[in-house]
Amino acid sequence: MTDISTLPSEKPIILIGMMGAGKTTVGRFLAKALAREFIDLDHAIVERCGVNIPTIFDIEGEEGFRKREHSTLQAVIQQPNLVLATGGGAILAQPNRQLLDQHGIVIYLKVDISELWRRVSRDKNRPLLQTAQPRKALKKLMDQRSHLYESAAHYTIESKTHSAHHVVEQIKQQLAQETV
Repeated sequence: MTDISTLPSEKPIILIGMMGAGKTTVGRFLAKALAREFIDLDHAIVERCGVNIPTIFDIEGEEGFRKREHSTLQAVIQQPNLVLATGGGAILAQPNRQLLDQHGIVIYLKVDISELWRRVSRDKNRPLLQTAQPRKALKKLMDQRSHLYESAAHYTIESKTHSAHHVVEQIKQQLAQETV
């Protein structure tokens, strides 16, 4: 197991990637391994407004949700010693990408479309997949976002079907290089 006693800074470690990439699960394990606080951006949005994400989408649409996402990101991103799991679409807005780059070490959890579909196909809390053809919608989202994830990331970790613990070890190996 990789030992990281100190990182080069207290900068937040920010996980980006598609819905179902494992950002929340990996983020929790990573935060525990590094003795850092963990925040899931989507959960923070729900806490701030008191309703779930599908309800926000129903009432305010995607545009309203994205505004809430940005203001919540601004509120949490400057916290030191943080592991932050973003929502899959957080990278869509240029101001969000700037915040991520300025304040954190950004790690893209990359997962292929088949594995993503396996992970999210039964999840009814994914408003952007509530269509007549959800797999096609997922593929379209991936096509639209993958270049943004790649360009925003300082590191890319292919999580494939690896366990969350394995992905955490891969991340810790990348972060250990930061300390050299």
